Amino acid sequence: MEHATVVVSGTKIADEISSSRSEVWRLIQQLRGMGVDVAGHPATGYQLRSVPDLLLPEILRPLVRRTIFDAHLHHFYKIGSTNTVAMASAAEGAPEGSVFLAEEQTAGRGRGANSWQSPRSTGIYCSVILRPALPPSDILALSLAAGLAVRTAIHEVDSRVEVDLKWPNDVLLNGKKICGILTEMNAEATRARYIVVGIGINVNQASFSKDLPATSLRLATGSEWSRVELAGALLKSLDREYRQLVDDADSKEAILQRFAENSSWVLGKRVRIEENGSAFEGTTEGLDPRGFLQVRTPHGLQTVLSGTVRER
Repeated sequence: MEHATVVVSGTKIADEISSSRSEVWRLIQQLRGMGVDVAGHPATGYQLRSVPDLLLPEILRPLVRRTIFDAHLHHFYKIGSTNTVAMASAAEGAPEGSVFLAEEQTAGRGRGANSWQSPRSTGIYCSVILRPALPPSDILALSLAAGLAVRTAIHEVDSRVEVDLKWPNDVLLNGKKICGILTEMNAEATRARYIVVGIGINVNQASFSKDLPATSLRLATGSEWSRVELAGALLKSLDREYRQLVDDADSKEAILQRFAENSSWVLGKRVRIEENGSAFEGTTEGLDPRGFLQVRTPHGLQTVLSGTVRER
């Protein structure tokens, strides 16, 4: 990338990474297998035809300077789950602002027992470690703020794209899921020790299983998106939302209000709630002061704490 417009000899690359030309050739083949467009061969040298759309720290760091995420960016070509690795790293003392990005997840996780499909280099699979001085009761607000951050990031890259926020952790486009958010924490009774916010965004997927109500930014807009640009916008937006939440005592109420304003699901939506093995139906009637969804049923107003929300 430092010499993207010139041919760099295999010998020079080998010297710089303290390896052999045969090992350089092997690594170049591996890069090509990952979709990186490298021209040339061992006899003439190698040339990077285009900057790869890989979520590498070296590419992302300039985009997220002066945020809490610019110092500890970790990238994996293949991983089980970024949330699993982030939770384990947080338990071992990884600093706040640590970011874990993967090109591919083999065991991506959604809310509950759901899995998250993570095909290689088509989506953004990202988890961040946060250590806010907040009580566990405020963590839902943080999850809702992450949804707002996703919405803002997408809008900053393409202002024509309007997404819908579905309580508590989904972002929809044209009624189909485009992003899921998984927030996990380790907490004491009065404070959170650490929180991991995992965000999966469908960016350039070309197709989905027919039984999966999902879409991607590429499918919805008809054009390829830069994952690097979107990931940078996402981390900057998440940084703003997080700083506001921890620094401003009144920000929680503002987050709930903004979430409700940008969601068609919070007020007046006919829904079916599946929670703890039972189900009930009703019409959404806003968020309570903690951020939980309220649903008006024939038997009165019910508060949804952790259930699955489906449109009737």
